Amino acid sequence: MKDPHKTSLTPSRDIARLLDIMAALRTPGSGCPWDLEQTFESIAPYTIEEAYEVTDAIARGDHEDLRDELGDLLLQVVFHARMAEEDHRFDFGAVVEAITAKLLRRHPHVFGDVDRLSTTEVNGLWEAIKADEKAQRRARVATATNGHGAIASGHPDASHSPEEPSAGALHGVPVGLPALTRALKLQQKASRVGFDWNDPMAVLSKIREEADEIEAEIRAGETDKAAQEVGDLLFAVVNLARHLSADPERVLRGTNAKFERRFASIEAALARDGKSPAQATLAEMDRLWDAAKAEENL
Repeated sequence: MKDPHKTSLTPSRDIARLLDIMAALRTPGSGCPWDLEQTFESIAPYTIEEAYEVTDAIARGDHEDLRDELGDLLLQVVFHARMAEEDHRFDFGAVVEAITAKLLRRHPHVFGDVDRLSTTEVNGLWEAIKADEKAQRRARVATATNGHGAIASGHPDASHSPEEPSAGALHGVPVGLPALTRALKLQQKASRVGFDWNDPMAVLSKIREEADEIEAEIRAGETDKAAQEVGDLLFAVVNLARHLSADPERVLRGTNAKFERRFASIEAALARDGKSPAQATLAEMDRLWDAAKAEENL
């Protein structure tokens, strides 16, 4: 016999159906125990993971999978909005309104009275508008502050608002970004105020300098210091990619794929001889690697 408390819903192209499903999942008593236990913090890692899976589907050119992964990412937005609605903070409609308002505000060359612009001019306008938005947000927070480091609402975490500190040139780069992406964004912001090299060869020289410092620390037996220098080397490599107009995340994903492809070729070649990589010597695998590399370059 069907449980009379269970909600009967069917798939739909209407976003309202997705909102109804999410509300049912979060309904105490009849909803899903796992969904009911979740918080903004517990869901955040899934939100990041789903964004990566969207990127992966794009990289593989799998548009059917892309459709499904975009749905999973949309679910994350709906999930967060539902929890916010339950806390009487905002709802999904407010999320939609916020992004539509932002798009209209940041595209005066399309929806306003600004003349048509080049891509470079659009980027400059976008950054100027974003800077103005952040200044207004800081002003709102300052107005809401009671002068003792706490927001008038009395929220216990108010004194730690991310908008309170003085906004320097590097302000606004999310800490949760992948390290390579965050390094790139920090460098881009520093470059806008003139803190940058104007020659990729100078960056390449810095990379060699960092590699020499790593070698010196290794020779001195200072492995912890060597590891820190590796961080400096990675930061410099990101800088070189930026000066070559390359996205470090994208080029590293390409290298990862190339490594997987060539290593799979090594495994296949060894398997034909009845071996596994664990049973082969490094010299054998190096030879097969070179063969796979040469075949790719034909």
